[in-house]
Amino acid sequence: MHPELFKIPLIPLTIKSYGLMMVVGFLAAVAIIRYLSRHFTRDPQIITNAALYALVAGVVGARAFFVLHYFDRYRADPLSVFAIWNGGLEVIGGVMLAIAVILLYGRHHKVPIRHYLDVLAIGLLAALMFGRIGCFLNGCCYGRPTDLPSGMRFPYGSFSYSSQVKPDPGRHRLEPYFTLPQEYFSHTTEDGVDSSELKPAKYLTPEQRELVTKGPYRALPVHPTQLYSSAAAGLLALLLYGFWRRSQRAEASGRYGVLTKPGSIFGLMFILYAIKRFSVEMIRDDNPFEMAGLTISQLLCFVLAALGIALAIYFGLSKPEKLPSPKSK
Repeated sequence: MHPELFKIPLIPLTIKSYGLMMVVGFLAAVAIIRYLSRHFTRDPQIITNAALYALVAGVVGARAFFVLHYFDRYRADPLSVFAIWNGGLEVIGGVMLAIAVILLYGRHHKVPIRHYLDVLAIGLLAALMFGRIGCFLNGCCYGRPTDLPSGMRFPYGSFSYSSQVKPDPGRHRLEPYFTLPQEYFSHTTEDGVDSSELKPAKYLTPEQRELVTKGPYRALPVHPTQLYSSAAAGLLALLLYGFWRRSQRAEASGRYGVLTKPGSIFGLMFILYAIKRFSVEMIRDDNPFEMAGLTISQLLCFVLAALGIALAIYFGLSKPEKLPSPKSK
């Protein structure tokens, strides 16, 4: 786990792993979208501009969704809502607002929206692949304890470790996974405030540090759900690309089949993402249960799957979208 990759001296500026991987994912998505949209785009710069606006909207939407989800955390200090450098983004909220902005921007510039949405679907999943690596480096979005060989131990003080040594009523877990002595909690902060939170690693004695890294108080191995999600996103991006190539052949021949008309792949993305997210959420251990033993993300997966099915049916029954003639490009 490396939430901070390195520091730039003299400024000083700390490069966060999560933010860096989000930027890498964004650049990868832009490159993919620009490349796949060359046959219908008059000006590639329009694609880049749409992506930049979508990036801003994505951050705002992801933060807004997180704040609404965990609103109680911000009651005491409302201004902390804007402190996104402290973490707190929900991917689903960001994707929804980003898509809305892209639709408005694309309509304004008369971009073939359905064709653009298809390549956008591929780019979004590619971006998610890198974003989840950022989650892994940051230590968030962690999984449940497991005995499988794929299990990984996160270090003392990580989100996963802190969760394991405390009860989690939100997940119906009234006891910690293992009991950590009280001496690891009570401490005085640098501001002189007595705290009962987990003691920062720098305050541990050498003996205590040994016990939490190699001894009986080290973290339990958990599912690396971030890496599962990253790998799944990459595979889904490749799968959608295969469907996109199939739709290109259908468009060239004029013989359309199932999920070949423009826009259908965008609907398929919601279906596949919903299945993937619902499945991974079953072995995550961070989000609280909201209803019937399901997290808010799992409940939203039903909405996303229904939306994807509706879009796929709608675009499948609609007339194919016409591309601009070569003269108008």
